[in-house]
Amino acid sequence: GFFLPQVLNEKKLQEVDSLWKEFETPEKANKIVKLKHFEKFQDTTEALAASTALVEGKLSKNLKKILKKIVAKDAHEQLAVADAKLGGVIKDKLNLSCIHSPMVTELMRGIRSQIEGLITGLPSREMAAMCLGLAHSLSRYKLKFSPDKVDTMIIQAISLLDDLDKELNNYIMRCREWYGWHFPELGKIITDNLTYCKCVRKVGDRTNFASSDVSDILPEEIEEDVKAAAEISMGTEVSEEDINNIIHLCDQVIEISEYRTQLYDYLKNRMMAIAPNLTIMVGELVGARLIAHAGSLLNLAKHPASTVQLLGAEKALFRALKTKRDTPKFGLIYHASLVGQTNTKNKGKISRMLAAKTALTIRYDALGEDTNAEMGAENRLKVETRLRHLEERGLRRISGTGRALARTDKYQNKSEVKIFDPSGDSTLPAVSKKRKIQEVEEQDAEVAVKAKKFKAEMKEETTVEDAEPVKKKKKKKDKEKQAEEEETSPTVELLGCFECELGCLATCVALLLHYGLFTATFVCLQNAEKKKKKKKKMKDEDED
Repeated sequence: GFFLPQVLNEKKLQEVDSLWKEFETPEKANKIVKLKHFEKFQDTTEALAASTALVEGKLSKNLKKILKKIVAKDAHEQLAVADAKLGGVIKDKLNLSCIHSPMVTELMRGIRSQIEGLITGLPSREMAAMCLGLAHSLSRYKLKFSPDKVDTMIIQAISLLDDLDKELNNYIMRCREWYGWHFPELGKIITDNLTYCKCVRKVGDRTNFASSDVSDILPEEIEEDVKAAAEISMGTEVSEEDINNIIHLCDQVIEISEYRTQLYDYLKNRMMAIAPNLTIMVGELVGARLIAHAGSLLNLAKHPASTVQLLGAEKALFRALKTKRDTPKFGLIYHASLVGQTNTKNKGKISRMLAAKTALTIRYDALGEDTNAEMGAENRLKVETRLRHLEERGLRRISGTGRALARTDKYQNKSEVKIFDPSGDSTLPAVSKKRKIQEVEEQDAEVAVKAKKFKAEMKEETTVEDAEPVKKKKKKKDKEKQAEEEETSPTVELLGCFECELGCLATCVALLLHYGLFTATFVCLQNAEKKKKKKKKMKDEDED
């Protein structure tokens, strides 16, 4: 009920920090505060109405009557109020002076702790039961608990819808395979599963297609194709009992398909009633799966946007964290239409933004008082605008202001015939530059000068050898002389006299190769001339 106490000693209330000591025992509390009036509630409904009015800062009818009767008599006294909003309402309607301060808060706390000692005639058990019942009623009111907000039906409906889809796929696959032994061409002509089952149920044996009318199920063109294929079918013959069982299976498929359509309409209506903003954002199927995955709409409202984004991809997330790889970017929210119409590059960004807006709409649906879908439509428009901006960003110019769209030129197919270049297969070093004609002439002149000098030196050597007495020697000594002459031959002096034929003096390898080959051939020519001279000497000696 309504409990109205009166303060006896106002001086002790000035000491706010030590006020709690005055309420340690019921005896001390009775010295500070005494009961002035108490009016009991008739039932729990009245208690709930009074409590909700106080929570919302409103003045109920019963409280207004009590304040007029009792407090109005002592108009000169102040009324201590714990809620400043409620105090303003009382002051406006009843013209009573109200006070709200930290001292009042401490006083209210002390009165609550010793409420059983201040109110006489109420046993503690009855007080506890009333408090518990009022707490439950107030919690239901705060959460707006009503049959229209039951999300258990959505969880059961979406689970049943998934099960029906699996069973339908199994039944249709079995029906196509079973009847395919009798009429295999029909499966290729009719692609729709429900139309296939209706056609098989109406006709039965393939021989009946020629005389039966299937215009209410199939278009004229497809009907003609089916009748033509039935006449030349390669299928096996089946008995009447087999056809009856196949027809019974087709009946089951058609009934389940009709029930699934009805269940989908029911789920759509329930989602629009319970979570309209969530339905507009991600669709009824994705929204129902999110609610079923979280357990309830209230549990889903407690999840942050990052969790909403990854709901349904928990295994991939923990596997990525364990193997230190990239974490997934989306879970069940991937099947939303906004994410599906995005290109692969921007799917992560759009799913993150969609999850953030979806989390807001879920909380609005679960805890909000209004049941309109304006918030969901506004957030969806923002996400679509962001999506359009991301798609247009790729078409902007990279240079310049970046505001103008890039101009795409008309595509023209240019066919070019490429010829294989065999020069790339050569392992020889490529010529860095071509030698000029003057360089080649200069080199030839230098070579001619060197050759003349060499001939003059050779003539001098031959004259010296003719003057000395010639004696016969053995082959070993001739070989030793040849080796000594090779060592003393002017090959080292000639190394610096020739340029590389490739025209590249900076390449050491080419120089060494060139000079090495040249000196070797030069030594061979010198030895050959010496051998000729020796042969002539031997002939001259024999003649003498």
